[in-house]
Amino acid sequence: MLRSARRVSQLSYHFKARIPIDKISNLSILSNIPRMSHLYQDDTPAEVKNAKGLHLLTMSTPNGQKVQIMLEELHDIYDTEWTQTLVNIMSNEQKKDWFLRLDPNGRIPVLIDNTQSPPFPVMETSAELLYLLKFADKDDVFGFKDELERSQALQWLFFWHGSGAPYQGQMNHFAKFAKEKIPYAIDRFRNETLRVYGVLEIHLSGKYTGSPREYLAGNGKGKYSVADIGTWPWVKGWEFSGFSQEDMKQFPHLLKWIDRIAERPAVQRGVGEKYQQK
Repeated sequence: MLRSARRVSQLSYHFKARIPIDKISNLSILSNIPRMSHLYQDDTPAEVKNAKGLHLLTMSTPNGQKVQIMLEELHDIYDTEWTQTLVNIMSNEQKKDWFLRLDPNGRIPVLIDNTQSPPFPVMETSAELLYLLKFADKDDVFGFKDELERSQALQWLFFWHGSGAPYQGQMNHFAKFAKEKIPYAIDRFRNETLRVYGVLEIHLSGKYTGSPREYLAGNGKGKYSVADIGTWPWVKGWEFSGFSQEDMKQFPHLLKWIDRIAERPAVQRGVGEKYQQK
């Protein structure tokens, strides 16, 4: 009993001291505790398991672009540094065991924070944006200190995550990629995507408030925030989704919002050549 107590005490000391696990791997006590090395194993690509700091597994899809843009924006403000691994989802690389250890859902992007001990993986784009907001944006440049404004940002971030992205994603699938073209499915998701665009238009136009907005969250005209970053990469792809300029005429404020955000240098880098598969 005394020997076990000593082992617990030794282990507690090492963890409090935040000694890297590889420095104490020769201690017999480690054979009696669960280790987090399951995140990185022999089949994990070297550039992933050897990464330091923030590391992003991504492909430049709308979801990948959300986090790419956020990191680029943070770099401009705080000189935030990160590395990335481009994952070819067309070859189902994200379904391999090394990836699933980091995200059991097998979806890009995944953000890994190697400054945490053990390394901390974050899945789901909205969760990744909020993680970066919490740990990398100390001044809330892309968030809000006021709790009501913060709630606005969360509402619009979750609105797109739960409504817009699924509808537009399913529309793209059934209209472009499905082997069988099902008119009902195409019409349903097309109409739902347009409806969601209409919700954004109502909000940005100030139809019911009398005050047009420039951004989705924040008082007055609003402030560029994670709410916009989490929405823009999908909406700016309206042409890819098969909508015509005639379809989009009913959303003039939304189109101006798309163009306004597209002018940001960090946004341009976040969807640029750096993240393109070679």
